[in-house]
Amino acid sequence: MFLSYLDWALIFFYFFISLAIGISLARKAGKNSTEFFAAGKQMPWWLLGVSMVATTFSTDTPNLVTDIVRRDGVSGNWVWWAFLLTGMLTVFVYARLWKRSEVLTDIEFYELRYSGKPAAFLRAFRAIYLGFFFNVVIMASVSLAAIKIGGVLLGLTPIQVILIAGTVTVIYSSLGGLRGVLITDLIQFAMAMIGGISVAVVALRLPQVGGLEGLLSNENVVDKLNLLPDFSDPANAIAIFIIPIAVQWWSVWYPGAEPGGGGYIAQRMLAAKNENNAIGAVFLFNAAHYALRPWPWIIVALCSLIVFPELDDLRNAFPESADIVNHDLAYPAMLTFLPAGLMGLVVSSLIAAYMSTISTHLNWGASYLVNDVYKRFLRSDASEPQLVLIGRFLTVVLMIFAGLLALFLETALDSFWIMLQIGAGTGLIFILRWFWWRINAISEIVAMASSFLIAIYFHFFHEGLGFSSLLGWQKLIVGVGLTSMFWIIATFMSKPTDNKVLINFVKKINPGGPGWKRFESGKVTKDWNVPKGILMMFLGCLSVYSFLFGTGYLIYGNPSLSLIIIAIGLISSFGLYKTWTNQ
Repeated sequence: MFLSYLDWALIFFYFFISLAIGISLARKAGKNSTEFFAAGKQMPWWLLGVSMVATTFSTDTPNLVTDIVRRDGVSGNWVWWAFLLTGMLTVFVYARLWKRSEVLTDIEFYELRYSGKPAAFLRAFRAIYLGFFFNVVIMASVSLAAIKIGGVLLGLTPIQVILIAGTVTVIYSSLGGLRGVLITDLIQFAMAMIGGISVAVVALRLPQVGGLEGLLSNENVVDKLNLLPDFSDPANAIAIFIIPIAVQWWSVWYPGAEPGGGGYIAQRMLAAKNENNAIGAVFLFNAAHYALRPWPWIIVALCSLIVFPELDDLRNAFPESADIVNHDLAYPAMLTFLPAGLMGLVVSSLIAAYMSTISTHLNWGASYLVNDVYKRFLRSDASEPQLVLIGRFLTVVLMIFAGLLALFLETALDSFWIMLQIGAGTGLIFILRWFWWRINAISEIVAMASSFLIAIYFHFFHEGLGFSSLLGWQKLIVGVGLTSMFWIIATFMSKPTDNKVLINFVKKINPGGPGWKRFESGKVTKDWNVPKGILMMFLGCLSVYSFLFGTGYLIYGNPSLSLIIIAIGLISSFGLYKTWTNQ
């Protein structure tokens, strides 16, 4: 155990603050389901944006980045950097559409867009599938990282970690609702950023590392520094760059990077006070998520290659955690070098990261199960206090199942690829359903079922049937191709959505575009903003990537190239501002 009394005091103080926020907001959150799950739909952009950033920074995030860097180098991060394209598409095309829908959850959208029993079935099934099963997998992955950190730094067993951190999170999440989650997220983000930067500074100062100069010249690190993959190695370039950029970002459903927005991103947009606040929130999230946060984690990951170059080095250093040692353990291992006081702050920040993500997923998952299952199909006459009570109960249930599953996972990267595979091929539907009337509920049902069954096949049966193993990206391509083929065929073979529903959708949302031309009588659609939105998406991506890489080259000791790239970022940001103000 590496923590001093001061460290423990800081940790318990943070627990106290989180519980106090939840308790203080309990009465307000308990008024009705809109307040509990959407914070009254009156939240400002900056609070929502910070909350999104805090949610996507969990205990498994630095572990995941460390795992990627140690295996594939810095360029390996393209497996998630590519999702910026999805994020910017959501900002400039889909955010305003979501806000216009006025639904409580993005699952409720299904009966706004589709018709009949298939729409009702899709709403119920997807609410259970995402709100419970998929959500539990995500939270289990996050809990796994907490287990590894708790084992290395605190000497706690996996069950102890889940009981302590999970209990505190459940209490303030179930009491304070989404408003409590948002306010605690603000504190948690600040702590997480301070903690991440502090770890990077301490790691660089280790004698084995020898500062930034020593890090960049070390033989274990030199071949890991490239920001782009080695294109002379086609297999590597395809896996970590070409597939994410060309296929993954638009074809895969992944929490926090859903094509067209969705999940807790949609939840935050729907909680905004107006369209501009919804747009501003998602833009802030993407800028901070991709340009602000990665480098402290990357620096620590590179330093770990010097301190713990091999997995055996980690096993020898932490024999009590030998059964869970993988590359992702290197991040919590580096935390053991922190001094007293700072150790408590950093551990508190990691606990905060864990709690931020878990609390969001608990509230988000419970919102699906309450609004889209219980209220819609079981008790349509349920009172608002009853809905809140059921929401609080389900918050506890979700945490219990997530904690149990966490005991069976091995690495964050494992669960990352599992979730990508499960969502492979569904993303294109989430992009097109707003702008092509022919997509219907059957399209989504077939896509969802196909991607899930294909993922199950690859995970449990493919090699058992005697076929040679496939790499993660190869499974992804197969999954995307087959799923897309199945849902496109199903679309044209099934009955279209009722005209009345489609006309009402056009009247309410005004999506515009050639895909709704036959329904223009329902609403004038001359103000179609998608072409300009795609232009702003390009400028936004160019800006964020420029600041990300400009910072990287500055760290690498190449200020000239850094200034050129940052200048490109500033020019593209100005172009984005002018395009936005002139629309």
